[in-house]
Amino acid sequence: MMKIKQLEQELQQLSTFDQPNILLEQYATSPHIASRMLYVAQNQYEDIQDRLVADLGAGCGVLSIGALMLGAGHVTAFEIDQNAINTILENCEDEEVAMDIVNCDVIKLLPGKFEKHFDTVVMNPPFGTKHNAGIDMKFLEIAAAITHVLKKGEQLGLHAKVLAELRYDLPSTYKFHKKKSVDIEVDFIRFSTKKES
Repeated sequence: MMKIKQLEQELQQLSTFDQPNILLEQYATSPHIASRMLYVAQNQYEDIQDRLVADLGAGCGVLSIGALMLGAGHVTAFEIDQNAINTILENCEDEEVAMDIVNCDVIKLLPGKFEKHFDTVVMNPPFGTKHNAGIDMKFLEIAAAITHVLKKGEQLGLHAKVLAELRYDLPSTYKFHKKKSVDIEVDFIRFSTKKES
């Protein structure tokens, strides 16, 4: 199994957004956060290796490719933005990995034929600010619908466990950002269909 530092180093090689789209709230998932999310998912819960993994709002594919590096059986990346998909394809070619990529609006397309199709969903959903209020909860609802193992999570019949409190170092990405970077406190949450200790 790949070590966490090696995974982070590999993910640092990936290309990210050239021109992020504010309407889609595009922020690259940092290699530091992605490596820790995936490493914990695999090493504590066996949620990655040999699993069917979906990445909702895959962006440039950091979580998708990281899951493949940790031995995912198959990964499907769902992404609405063609420019981001082009970056995923470039990253896949550079890393010599393959995945399915579905160009769609996950809110409109899913679950559809993907209902209860995946073992694990990884995602760094939009925060739900600006023009997208509540979209983070819609992503969670879709994640619950497309997995067959998995106050809002409980309404969906899910059990939530905060695995880590992280600091997301959000770099200045858009013209309206006044600071060079901002540290945002975020939770790394695992949702499952059965209660665990």
